[in-house]
Amino acid sequence: MHNAHDIALLLARFQFAFTVGVHIVFPAFSIGLAAYLAVLEGLWLTTGRQVFLDLYRYWIKAFSIVFGMGVVSGLVMAYEFGTNWSIFSKKAGPITGVLLSYEVMTAFFLEAGFLGVMLFGMNKVGRGLHFAATCCVSIGTLISTTWILASNSWMQTPRGYRIDPTSGQFLPDDWLAIIFNPSFPYRLVHMTLAAFLSVAFAVGATGAWHMLKSRREGKISSEPVRVMFSMAMWMATIVAPIQILAGDAHGLNTLKYQPAKLAAMEGDWTSEGHAPELLFGIPNMKTEHTDYAVGIPLVGSLILTHSLDGKVPGMKDFPRDQRPPSQIIFFSFRIMVALGMLMLLVGLWSLWHRRNNTLFTSPLFHRVALAMAPAGFLALLCGWVTTEVGRQPWTVYGLLRTADSVSPVVLSSMVVSMTIFVIVYIFVFGSGLGILVRMLGHEPKEGESNPDPAQAPEILAIRTHPAVVNASTGKGA
Repeated sequence: MHNAHDIALLLARFQFAFTVGVHIVFPAFSIGLAAYLAVLEGLWLTTGRQVFLDLYRYWIKAFSIVFGMGVVSGLVMAYEFGTNWSIFSKKAGPITGVLLSYEVMTAFFLEAGFLGVMLFGMNKVGRGLHFAATCCVSIGTLISTTWILASNSWMQTPRGYRIDPTSGQFLPDDWLAIIFNPSFPYRLVHMTLAAFLSVAFAVGATGAWHMLKSRREGKISSEPVRVMFSMAMWMATIVAPIQILAGDAHGLNTLKYQPAKLAAMEGDWTSEGHAPELLFGIPNMKTEHTDYAVGIPLVGSLILTHSLDGKVPGMKDFPRDQRPPSQIIFFSFRIMVALGMLMLLVGLWSLWHRRNNTLFTSPLFHRVALAMAPAGFLALLCGWVTTEVGRQPWTVYGLLRTADSVSPVVLSSMVVSMTIFVIVYIFVFGSGLGILVRMLGHEPKEGESNPDPAQAPEILAIRTHPAVVNASTGKGA
């Protein structure tokens, strides 16, 4: 029976991780893309350049697909809290449930209220009002991020609560302390920058694809393609180094409030000063040693404490039953960092091409930019694996164990639901991503007027061509 419970717990964790892993890509895409659309429309209104309007119309189609998939995939997780994690919901619900309800009442209502105007109101409302709608949708995605990360950060570094001695529930004492818990500002900045960086490389890869295609066809890339590629590379160049600095600050915060997680990330077993930075190794939880370790002396202390002799925690400082699974987060953390450094290098390389006027003519750079399309999203997923697996064995860090948070579900039911989720998600969201990729495979249309649907094509033709007017009225050709 104990083994069946352990397997059910593992499947419950895997199911939630799977649904979150699929879901998180879409909100991140929506956050970055909504901000990009607001910038494009603002530039169009400010400069009057048609190219910005062309790009806005091009990317708003992608936004509508991504936003829709994000809403659908997010609904599933709300049900999973009740079906698979009912004990957690009962105990932490007075805090996390309220924070998530704030997200619905503020962000979701704001997005839903203005999304229709943004998608369909370009020729039905004034330019200023339409721009305001785009900005409201973009702000709504950021507000949504704020509330969700406030809830998640509270689970990582809980503050402002008291525990009811009878029910074991976490009850709020100080909402400001709950929301602005110690890790919240760092997670909010890190996640928002990750969304911007992910979208920058997705947009850049789209531009690179079309430039490579034009080159194969012996044509010159269109102005919208060049502008989207240039804007994406500027974004990567600016945001990548800021993200690295934000990640460093987040690491210092983790060292202070979640030292066991940091020790597992680094693969360190004994607490020591002058610690090396392990580039590679295989942490062994049984022997309490990192096998095949390859490290750089002193750099671990320098990075983690900003001092060569700074003391770095080791996993032996914590009881065995309170250690995160180092094998997973050791590699997920390094993949995230490697992708971050690679994105930084691509951004700096783009500056070199700008200086040499080869940004739009270098096929090698365009191939690299195309290959980097998923880099931001992969780094984001690795970051979330590091964050969430590193919190184990707790759902509320140091207070409520994951094993004590799961619903008393039957193993067979969990196996069936997990199988259905995987099949349905692969079919539904795989199809959605396929549609998105095919759509982005077409170049943006230049000078697209996007007339009001009430204006039929033949009416536009009459207004444009006098000869058609004559033919339609029966007067001379």
